[in-house]
Amino acid sequence: MRTSVYFRLAVCVAAAAGTAVAAEPKDDATDVRRIDGYQGIWFDLGQRSEFGSKYAGGLGTYTAKHVPLAVHAPDVGKTFFVYGGTTRPDERHLLAMVSYYDHRTDRVPKPVVVHDKQGVDDPHDNPSIQIDGDGRLWVFVSGRGRKRPGHIYRSQLPHDIESFEHLGPREFTYPQPWWRDDEGFLFLFTKYTRGRELYWSVSDATGGKWSEDRKLAGMGGHYQVSNERDGRVVSAFNMHPGGNVDRRTNLYFVQTDDGGETWRTAAGKRLETPLTDPACAALVHDYRAEKRLVYLKDIGFDRDGNPVVLYVTSSSSKPGPVGAPRVWTIAHWSGESWDIREVTTSTHNYDMGSLYIEDDGTWRIIAPTGKGPQEHGAGGEIAIWTSRDKGRTWKKARELTTGSPRNHGYVRRPVNAHPDFYGFWADGNPDSLSESHLYFTDRSGSRVRCLPYEMDHAEATPATFGTGK
Repeated sequence: MRTSVYFRLAVCVAAAAGTAVAAEPKDDATDVRRIDGYQGIWFDLGQRSEFGSKYAGGLGTYTAKHVPLAVHAPDVGKTFFVYGGTTRPDERHLLAMVSYYDHRTDRVPKPVVVHDKQGVDDPHDNPSIQIDGDGRLWVFVSGRGRKRPGHIYRSQLPHDIESFEHLGPREFTYPQPWWRDDEGFLFLFTKYTRGRELYWSVSDATGGKWSEDRKLAGMGGHYQVSNERDGRVVSAFNMHPGGNVDRRTNLYFVQTDDGGETWRTAAGKRLETPLTDPACAALVHDYRAEKRLVYLKDIGFDRDGNPVVLYVTSSSSKPGPVGAPRVWTIAHWSGESWDIREVTTSTHNYDMGSLYIEDDGTWRIIAPTGKGPQEHGAGGEIAIWTSRDKGRTWKKARELTTGSPRNHGYVRRPVNAHPDFYGFWADGNPDSLSESHLYFTDRSGSRVRCLPYEMDHAEATPATFGTGK
């Protein structure tokens, strides 16, 4: 393996500050609040055992069930993204942030606060983002359970972060909005009804009117990941026996091509919702029988439109060696059956990465599969894994980070990802309160960038860390 990129906090801050552009904020930007740099939220769930917290660290791009976190808009040459931010490294005050990377100028503006969580420090309230047919940005700020509502915002102008309209509160957690051309949104989300149950709602073509919430699945609770292609929305989810998230298991798959009017299996069999039988036709693999837990990471499509699910299996919900091996796994629908293959192993259940299936046939995973400086904490060192045979075999193609002071985690794939902004993540120390920086990489991993942690001017160029090998 060749020499890899090295991350050092002082270098990150100095490099970002050194590339700042001497410009003043717009005089008319009086209706938005900006933060002087990209500072991610730090969080600790507080459930501790011998090997530390169940999960903690820099969780600005958390959770895997907030989808999408970034969208590339080729018409304007920008990738818009959201994250959970804060105001200072010693604060745990959650701000739902939005910004963009301008591919034409190689700059980012100071990020904008879309919603201030008013003292909440929990990144379960992080936002997701989508762009409608008119180019307007929609930010879905997650609620939490039945205690805190979610909020929906829409930009006043297309491809613009200067002003947002608040469309009101609504009960939802883990927002997954998908825009279907000329149809409106199909919005997948969770309600804490009888456990974490899955729901959906659809909007009209303007996003102004919404249907009632309809339940998709209720088997004691679920976590899901989803995606959209040509108006078809797919979802993969697990189940929580007895409502216990620490027993999450099994793998299910459903799809709809008519805005939720009809849900089907991968083979096309029609399903009756809500799904309540753990042995229903949507079941892909019975991990419960194998006493394996299932942690969902991503879902995509092969070149024929067949679904591919990325997840990690484990034998324990606790951190540390007791859960090993934690196996990164691919489930691929071949058109006739599900083909399940192992990729590699990892050190933590909440190591999270993304799946990319590219036009030339390359399958790519960008994820924290390397051991990090906080060995038993969530995240680690980022690597790229590739497959040239539809996921049957995999090899580590590149290490993006080594020698890092803090674990990296929750690598997110933008919708319509541009090769220069291909994966987006945060770092943080899962063992103690720390600063959290935000990063992105190009497709090959040869150019890893750090968003400026501190900004003196209205725009800055992200720092570049040489060439990853």
